[in-house]
Amino acid sequence: MKKKVALIFTGGTISMRIDEKTGGAVPYLSGNELIELVPSLRDLAEIEIYDFGKYPGPHMTLDLMMQLKDIVKNYLETEDIVGAVITHGTDTLEETAYLLDLTINSPKPVVLTGSMKNASEPDWDGERNLIDSIIVAQSKNCKDLGVLVCMNGEINAASEVSKIYSDEIESFKSLDFGSLGFVSKKRVIINRLPRKREYIPSDKIEKDIDIILVHADMSDKFFRFSADSGAKGVVVEALGVGNVPPKAFDGIKYIREKNIPVVLTSRCPAGETMDIYSYYGAGKWLKQIGVIFADYLNGQKAKIKLGLLLGMGCSYDELKKWFEE
Repeated sequence: MKKKVALIFTGGTISMRIDEKTGGAVPYLSGNELIELVPSLRDLAEIEIYDFGKYPGPHMTLDLMMQLKDIVKNYLETEDIVGAVITHGTDTLEETAYLLDLTINSPKPVVLTGSMKNASEPDWDGERNLIDSIIVAQSKNCKDLGVLVCMNGEINAASEVSKIYSDEIESFKSLDFGSLGFVSKKRVIINRLPRKREYIPSDKIEKDIDIILVHADMSDKFFRFSADSGAKGVVVEALGVGNVPPKAFDGIKYIREKNIPVVLTSRCPAGETMDIYSYYGAGKWLKQIGVIFADYLNGQKAKIKLGLLLGMGCSYDELKKWFEE
């Protein structure tokens, strides 16, 4: 008997075709229409389709991600469903994947996929990605790995993967630790486990969190504006391992004086944040004023995690433990 997999369609490039009037790609295909382009999926599993929407990646919101989380959880609680595959726009795929990874506590595989080419292009990569993801979703090797991202034959952990190229087929990579495994000839090969698994049992997410990118000779303007406009939290994408220019430090200090949590990430595409420098504005100064260091998380993932924790009503000390311990 074929195993049963939930296939949830949210839109993205994988569902797009070229619009004749504008000449650009737009959401077009429903779940059933997409399946018709890849009829071999029916040979791999019994598929239950759910049309969540036709959202381009930039149109996904935190509210939509939380709604999607509830739908996925309901499917996973169904006894005959062995796993779930979600198609998604690649621009925000890593954020949705990480939110689901933090809020779903199930041994069943959840796999996000998409495509870098639209369905009107001759080299459309959606077919392979869908096939591989259905294989991964029903693989025993992928149980208890958390939420996964399957693109271009690679399997990556939601907590580690990022989109690193704007339009290349091999856009999704885990730069710090490498992929978990790959799909080859309908086989799933897993080489390692995710570095860290976390579960945050939150049904709410705080959305009023700003991300501020640090650059050379930066002023305190945006930091002060964020604090004065009512932000509930701020994520700072700092230089290097976690350092900022002097005026930017003054702005961060202004935020902390208002007891607003500040989480520090690096603007570098790989590496962690650490307090190893002690000049004015460096990591040790930031530590002293209560800035929370985000380990290996990038800015967009840190915002998701901070939002879920604030949604649970976590105190500053609890936030610090979640991020640093």
